[in-house]
Amino acid sequence: MRAHRSSAAVVLSSPVEALIEALLDGHLRLLKGPAPSPAEIRSWRSSLPTLARDLTDAGLGKVEMLVEYQLPNTSKRADVVLAGRHPVTGADSFVVVELKQWSTAVPTDGDAGLVSVGGMATTQLHPILQVRGYSEYMRHHLGIFDGPGPELTGVAYLHNASESDVAGLRSVHPDRDGRLFTGDEKDAFIAFLRSRLADDNATGAGDRFLASPVRPSKRLMEVAAREIREQEQFVLLDEQQIAYRIVQDAVLRAKRADAKEIVIVSGGPGSGKSVIALSLLGDLYRRHISAYHATGSKSFTLTLRGASAKGAPIVRSLFKYFNQFMTAEKNDFEVLICDEAHRLRETSVNRYTPTPLRDTGRTQLEELIDAARVPVFLLDEHQVVKSGEMGSVAEITAYAEARGHKVHLVDLDGQFRNGGSRVYEDWVLALLGLRGDAPAPWPGDERFHLSVADSPAELEARLAARLAEGETARMTAGYCWRWSDPREGNVLVPDVVVGDWARPWNVKSDRAVGDAPPSSLWATQEGGFGQVGCVYTAQGFEYDWNGVILGPDIVVRDGVLTTVRARNADPEVGRKKAVSDLVADRLIRNTYKVLLTRAMRGTVLYAVDPETNAFLRGLVDGGGRVG
Repeated sequence: MRAHRSSAAVVLSSPVEALIEALLDGHLRLLKGPAPSPAEIRSWRSSLPTLARDLTDAGLGKVEMLVEYQLPNTSKRADVVLAGRHPVTGADSFVVVELKQWSTAVPTDGDAGLVSVGGMATTQLHPILQVRGYSEYMRHHLGIFDGPGPELTGVAYLHNASESDVAGLRSVHPDRDGRLFTGDEKDAFIAFLRSRLADDNATGAGDRFLASPVRPSKRLMEVAAREIREQEQFVLLDEQQIAYRIVQDAVLRAKRADAKEIVIVSGGPGSGKSVIALSLLGDLYRRHISAYHATGSKSFTLTLRGASAKGAPIVRSLFKYFNQFMTAEKNDFEVLICDEAHRLRETSVNRYTPTPLRDTGRTQLEELIDAARVPVFLLDEHQVVKSGEMGSVAEITAYAEARGHKVHLVDLDGQFRNGGSRVYEDWVLALLGLRGDAPAPWPGDERFHLSVADSPAELEARLAARLAEGETARMTAGYCWRWSDPREGNVLVPDVVVGDWARPWNVKSDRAVGDAPPSSLWATQEGGFGQVGCVYTAQGFEYDWNGVILGPDIVVRDGVLTTVRARNADPEVGRKKAVSDLVADRLIRNTYKVLLTRAMRGTVLYAVDPETNAFLRGLVDGGGRVG
């Protein structure tokens, strides 16, 4: 169930605490999201009865309230969706309501879409933009809105605010998907509700809304070209939109003041970092503002070049690597978007670097910050998988502030991968000990399928069945087997051997080997399923179904997940002289964190170590088998 279902009449006839308990026990624990904050609980206690009273005063006590509705394919929730019948057309009619307890709010300098709210330390998104985003997102993702028929609109209700205390918010113009009412406008709000909803709920609109088919999320690579050259393809929500607007505002300020501003956006896998990056690049490109996108991943960069630049060489040139800015002049261009910034390295110098550039004494971070007026860093500190990678919020902030640059921090707390399941991401973090807690049983989640196979052959067969149904699927593994060059005749060597099952790693090079795609296209091109992907080809990508083979470098003993670096084949991890045991342990755990969080719909696990596989099966214990 994506929402707690009630009505205004029921809300008003029940003790408020009973409603809150119902939300906590009956709905939010099913969603398995983060525990509600005290502020959220205070909001329910105040805002829900207020909305219910206004609905009752409007004669709409029977209209269904879908409380804390979870948007499809994401962990984001809308406060309330009202479901009923349109009073004029008779069609299903839905009103998305964002409830705010704010009493004072003013736009930030230079951007009416960002708001400073009394009592809150962080910048907030304008409530019209917030609810407009929810409305647009539902229109994009819910099949019920295909074609004419059902009506949808959005409204922000600041029921504690007087008009004079939030007058500055009126600079954002209302439309069908977003408008705003204050506490002074109760009569106008009631009139609006009556214009959208009839005084009965006999149509079952709530059932049809919750049963609506969900369109699959747009895959980044499939719409990259249109995003850059034509128009926005993605709906940015909440913190995503805040990050987007902060960068846009910083571009204007930095140019006017001849200064530099740094934006750091942190978030876990699937929180939308690359969507923000591509949305920014597309907007800046279309407005003829000089900007580049850079990563430290060869696979990711080459795939973006190929996906975005079909028929447009100039677009291809927008995608670069972190080490390509050694010779850039200071403030050479306006914006540098550093995606996957956790892959920053201490220096850009490598064996191919010309001698004159080897002794500059500059770090890679210094080069990137110097190159643009507004450097943007998008990162996930739990995705550092290689020794020498050093991108972190603390390091970037310390460097920038020491040089007097203004730093903006945005933390993305949404989840747009793994079916929008925050519980799966939390389960992975606990399994791998990346937050200090112990592995926990998989509680199950209707949005994401998790299962354990008894063999790699079974894992492959389950994924192959999904592939045959037209979905995407890939197999990955920890780097625990040798990685041979192709044999004579251009044949991949089946190096990943578990018992009598054997498959090759993905292609090493940027040239296809038979039907197997080049390394950079393994995750996205047809033919990649026959090989086992490593972390370097999987990182940054997503697919519907994910099979993960846990190698002998990570095992469970006495209920504790332990890394065994000697069984890791990566020369930078397995060799004692390369990195310390502590660093090796972190890199192995982070590697599996990346591998385990690639799927959109489901993951199948298999551990080579029998005790570990039995332990995983005990944790998952039937929590949603794939096939």
